[in-house]
Amino acid sequence: MYKKQIAVGIAVVVMMGYLYHLPVKGLIKPKEAKNDKTTVLTNKKTNTVTVDMVSEPAKAAIGAGLAAKISDLEGQLKTATGNDAEKLQQQLAKQWDDDNQPAPAAFYYQALARKGNKAEDWLNAGNRFNDAYKLTQDTLLQPAFVSNAAEAFTNALKLQPESLEGKTGLGIAYVNGAAGPMQGIALLLEVVKKDPKNWKANLNLGMFAMKSGQYEKAVGRFKTLLAQRTELEPTFYLAESYKQLGIKKEAIDAYQKCKEMMPDPVFAQRIDGYINELKN
Repeated sequence: MYKKQIAVGIAVVVMMGYLYHLPVKGLIKPKEAKNDKTTVLTNKKTNTVTVDMVSEPAKAAIGAGLAAKISDLEGQLKTATGNDAEKLQQQLAKQWDDDNQPAPAAFYYQALARKGNKAEDWLNAGNRFNDAYKLTQDTLLQPAFVSNAAEAFTNALKLQPESLEGKTGLGIAYVNGAAGPMQGIALLLEVVKKDPKNWKANLNLGMFAMKSGQYEKAVGRFKTLLAQRTELEPTFYLAESYKQLGIKKEAIDAYQKCKEMMPDPVFAQRIDGYINELKN
């Protein structure tokens, strides 16, 4: 099972990245935005990205102690064959999961999936490639992540055609650039039609609505999620959507909840900037 701590870690990083790449005065309006680079991400460089390329920066991020454990497993894998190699790939995938590093984990799940062709491995690989895409701004890595995610979910759906997890993941990959936003949105809408409370589908539909300036729709998606449970990411995006709609009190309340859920002083300072802007 995909560990909750990974999702929390990803949410925090995404929140911080989102904040630091936006001016305090708010989101860029759709008519002011430049063409979205995610629509042209697939290219011939996709296959040049390897697990080694993403493992090295990931090791730097997790520290020397954890990195040493990873390096030991990698060393064993170089000389292992057959079942021994497969067990080491499973260990490496799990270890990277435990360390909240979806990019290298994705490649190990992909290797397992290509060998055993199991739906679970394809879904694991696809979910982590989508998360890795979400975390990086590297324009070399992004095409590889989104393309590999699409491959993984396509193969998972061949084995389990009605998998909502597979359709959700493929829809996200399509919107991110593997095929096209309309195909991706259609898949996500299909998912929420069958499962109206589906967390990942509603979250991404809400985010994509924000990107296209449809903030009323975004609010509805995020409220659907928060009616189930309170989490940082949809709360933050709800606050942003309210701000863009000029609904100040609700925006301030949602921002305050974000501060309570993530008591980081730098994050809090930035959030206070948004709140003060709304009060003035």
